[in-house]
Amino acid sequence: MNKKLLIDRLLTHFIEENSEIGKLDIPNDYSEKRKFLRALMNVRRPMPLEPSTLKLQNELLVEERNEKGIVDPYILPTAPFDKLVLWRGDITTIAADAIVNAANSKMLGCFVPLHKCIDNAIHSAAGVQLRLECDEIMKSQGFDEPTGQAKITQAYNLPSKYVVHTVGPIIYDKLTDEDCNLLKKSYISCLEKASEYEDIKSIAFCCISTGEFRFPKDRAASLAFETVTGWLSRNPDKFDRIIFNVFTEEDYYEYAKLFKQNSSSVRID
Repeated sequence: MNKKLLIDRLLTHFIEENSEIGKLDIPNDYSEKRKFLRALMNVRRPMPLEPSTLKLQNELLVEERNEKGIVDPYILPTAPFDKLVLWRGDITTIAADAIVNAANSKMLGCFVPLHKCIDNAIHSAAGVQLRLECDEIMKSQGFDEPTGQAKITQAYNLPSKYVVHTVGPIIYDKLTDEDCNLLKKSYISCLEKASEYEDIKSIAFCCISTGEFRFPKDRAASLAFETVTGWLSRNPDKFDRIIFNVFTEEDYYEYAKLFKQNSSSVRID
């Protein structure tokens, strides 16, 4: 089935789900229709989709995933380190065994329609199943996710196998030692959680807390690099690839600087 028809059929379903809020006008333009569909999925409460509609959603997301192209983490250059990668790109396209999501304490994904945060991007590309699994985890837990902890889920329509969700610190005023320790804890929790799974040998980290949570990018990069390399030196056999995934030029600059500065002092075999 072509994407236009898939989107039309999915829109019909999600609009019917929202019938209590009144008539929703469907845009005519293809790109606007796709945005509208994503927005409806963003605001949807965690609940199952009927099998036929779920199949349509999966078909659409897999086709879009293939169109974007899937990045093999093992072809990305690791120099000057043997296992560390600095990569600027879309984390929803990398076929690492696990990718890290910067979540909020509710752990259900971003409900703001079309928001540009990594949480929204990952849930939108994975599909509605991801929110449902997160909801099951949180209901079982019975309380909001503490900062610095990590949970793991399936990745569904993403090219990765798993998503590791962590809540980084939110910076309201001046950066504190506690904020720094909590950010380090988030990275360690992700590594520890992922290392429990024998089929996770590669993991891609987003820049935890540097977006909506306002952690200074330079300090966050330094703490992430220091924490990950320290953990890996103590656990050299756990991972074959650890990817620092960045999206902005500023983030890339901060990590590239660290890679250059530490090229002779850090050895990860």
